[in-house]
Amino acid sequence: MRVLVTGATGFIGHHLVHRLVAMGDEVRCLVRPTSETDAIAALGVDLRVGDVTQPHTLGPAVAGVQTVYHLAGSIRAAGNDDLWRINEGGTQHVTEACTAAREPPVLVIASSIAVAGPSDPERPHVEADPPTPVSDYGRSKLAAERAARALSARVPITVVRPPVVFGEHDRETFDLFRMAAKGWHVVPGPRAQRLSLCHAADLAQLMVRAAEAGERLDADATRGRGLYYAGDTEHPTYAELGLLLARAVGRQKLRVVPAPQAFTWGVAAIAEIAARVRGQPALLGIDKAREATAGSWMCSSEKARTQLGLKLGVSLSDRLAQTAAWYREAGWL
Repeated sequence: MRVLVTGATGFIGHHLVHRLVAMGDEVRCLVRPTSETDAIAALGVDLRVGDVTQPHTLGPAVAGVQTVYHLAGSIRAAGNDDLWRINEGGTQHVTEACTAAREPPVLVIASSIAVAGPSDPERPHVEADPPTPVSDYGRSKLAAERAARALSARVPITVVRPPVVFGEHDRETFDLFRMAAKGWHVVPGPRAQRLSLCHAADLAQLMVRAAEAGERLDADATRGRGLYYAGDTEHPTYAELGLLLARAVGRQKLRVVPAPQAFTWGVAAIAEIAARVRGQPALLGIDKAREATAGSWMCSSEKARTQLGLKLGVSLSDRLAQTAAWYREAGWL
């Protein structure tokens, strides 16, 4: 099968491209002129220079493919305009390029649990739950989903919403592993908040299965049709996650440090101001503080497991240990 991957040089893109190549697919990767492409180029993929925010670059990349995996997006940006320009605008441009193809491909979009907003601590989100994002990032990803849904009558679209994604090559969650290796773990929100996590290889598996046999979006956003949550079946508290990380890195003792919400917001405000002075996105800014202090972030992958045969054959503990082992071998830990 001939497929196109946007965001292929990112962490999740790395895992998806490896899976597609291993399956024998002919893989095209949309890359910006400034992207570091050595790792994926070594896999023999077809590199196409383009940008999801520049619609005129997308038509040639989409032409002749059977599936488009749209991963390109922004988790944080120097300004909110960039979040909407990349997440909503980029998704709309990719979807429009698919509709313009002679034979519109299946479009699988990577969204986020941030669209749903925080969950009840006793009940994970399911696909039919109404979205209630609390962050600008979540709102920009919801806008992206709506932009795609508006064209769902013209192109087959499936949306996958992952929770916290971790795994080899990831720099976002690496800080949690590094802190655990040093013997401490900070809980930035309510101590009892629970989280869903997903290893990138499992997310890649779900996206491929969604392309092959998933439901497709329709005009009715209330049923959750065409939408799948990814995630492990375990939902540890943030404090329990620290203990799992300590075990993964071989640390016998761990100090769990609860951070008062006022402290979290204060650090976020300082980071936000400093980032704006530099003209760069803040690693922990106000928007991320909104998510960190909002409560639990859980989702159920039962629909994906039941309908698509998603198999999570490796426990969360083993996936964390696998990731920690890679960090050590790569010299990160």
